[in-house]
Amino acid sequence: MPAKRPSNDTKSRKVFGQRRKQPKMLRAAIYARVSTNDQQTIPLQLRALREYVERRGWTIMLQVKEVGSGAAQRQLREKLLEAARRREIDVVLVWRLDRWGRSVADLLATLQELEHLGVGFVSLTEALDLTTPAGRAMAGLLAVFAEFEREILRERVRAGLAHARQNGKRLGRPITAGQHAEQVRKLHRAGVSKSEIARRLQIGRTSVRRILE
Repeated sequence: MPAKRPSNDTKSRKVFGQRRKQPKMLRAAIYARVSTNDQQTIPLQLRALREYVERRGWTIMLQVKEVGSGAAQRQLREKLLEAARRREIDVVLVWRLDRWGRSVADLLATLQELEHLGVGFVSLTEALDLTTPAGRAMAGLLAVFAEFEREILRERVRAGLAHARQNGKRLGRPITAGQHAEQVRKLHRAGVSKSEIARRLQIGRTSVRRILE
């Protein structure tokens, strides 16, 4: 007598009862940054970042705290990027996008590098999660904003140069003292003092002395 084949219900129960594949335990790096005059928010940032990592079931491998002015180079951020380049972390978490990037262009450049390295990026305040397809789609908008920012800067430079020309300002590199050498020697032979030569030619007295030596 042939063996009884398992019913569809039995197979369904077997599939349903199988152990599901556990999600990958990502190695996270958290980055908190404040301005020099706003250091009290560091604990707030770190607490929120740690809680998010715990909820996702990830492991914190690196924690970076940085204090500085808005225009300063984010030197400790580079330490975190170096860890990403060594493949020591899988995802970077920040409190807010402006904590991470100095400008839209800088933000885009670092996010593109992280994407190339296969490292995710999460910003809590903006709910931006580049570990998900929806988050990666949103990142494409940053390229548009970066180009918009660059075009605004180019337009401001062009407008500034045009305004300077209209006001008779000299543009380009300043004339060096060496180009006045012949005039310096001629005036010196005529008995003009070094201080007066410097004043007339609008160069430093040290430059005048150097030329005459």
